[in-house]
This record gives sequence, structure tokens and C-alpha cells, in this order.
Amino acid sequence: MSAQPQKPPRMNVDEFVLWAEDRPGRWELFDGEAVAQASERAAHWKVKFATQAALLAAVKTKDLRCHVVPDGATVRIDATSAYEPDALVYRGEEVAPSALIVENPLIIVEVLSPWTERVDRGRKLADYFRLPSVTHYLVIDPDQPLVLHHLRSGADILTRVLREGAIVFDPPGFEVALSQFNQP
Repeated sequence: MSAQPQKPPRMNVDEFVLWAEDRPGRWELFDGEAVAQASERAAHWKVKFATQAALLAAVKTKDLRCHVVPDGATVRIDATSAYEPDALVYRGEEVAPSALIVENPLIIVEVLSPWTERVDRGRKLADYFRLPSVTHYLVIDPDQPLVLHHLRSGADILTRVLREGAIVFDPPGFEVALSQFNQP
């Protein structure tokens, strides 16, 4: 009889990032519970890479004091929840080379997968906007030209459903054509 894999202990975000650093694969923390992330399809990789490249090119073109981070960085929501988005942009000083957490993301991107769609469009949407620094949250569908752009506007969160055109990211002050996100 084979042993069942041991369930990770409940932990806070600081314990989680240290725990996850030594584990293979991607992990997120939901209310103190570490959850392994599902494998990604090729369509997901391609859109994730294209999105990261488009954001980086836009930041460099405008010579902004912003930093683009691919997946791998952790975003702390509260003491017991932390997510690893597919890309993010933050302003200001660059985080230390040893950093595992980006504390003040401005733009957060999630690329949908069949396994994460409900969470990305629901819980993460609400949680990311709990962070005062978050101004833009993109949810990108890798299977069709569709981007949900959630934008903080004062006390409101506005949502645009986009299939073509461009997204203006103000702040920090650049624009990206949707075609750059959904590279075939």
C-alpha cells in the first residue's frame, strides 16, 4: 500500500514563501492552505510570455521607473493568502535580488486555464483589489482574443471586455495593443 502524500500544514504568508521556495512546481496560499497549481498548456505559456514581453517593451519604450516581473513572484493579499500571478508590474525601487514577494503591484495579469478560470475571475479579482496599489487587473483568455480589463477608478472597479484595440495603463502611463497579448 502506498502512502498518501502529506498535506502541507496551515501557514501564514511568511512561512509559506519559505516553504514553497523548496518545492517543485507553483504554489499559492488560500486562507492558510498551500494549493499546488495545475500544469499549464502550451497556449497558456505562449500568451503568458507574449504578455510579459509586451509589458516590458512598453515600460522600456516610455523609460518608466517600473519593473515587469514574470510568474514566480508572490503577491501577499493578507496574513494567510498569497498568489503568484502570470505577470505583474510595480513602480519604484527594484526589489532586492533575494525578494520572494512584490509588496506593491500596480498591474497584475492572470492568463486563464480551464482549472483556474473561476478563481481568476472571482476570488482573485476581489482579493487583488484589496491591495491599494493595484490599479489594473487583466484576465486574458489564451483560447480567443479576449481580455477582461479591471480598472480601479476612485472607489469603483470598472470592467471592460476587450477583443481588439489597446489598453491604456494610466498609471503608469503606457499603452499596449491587445494583439500583443494574444500572440498565435
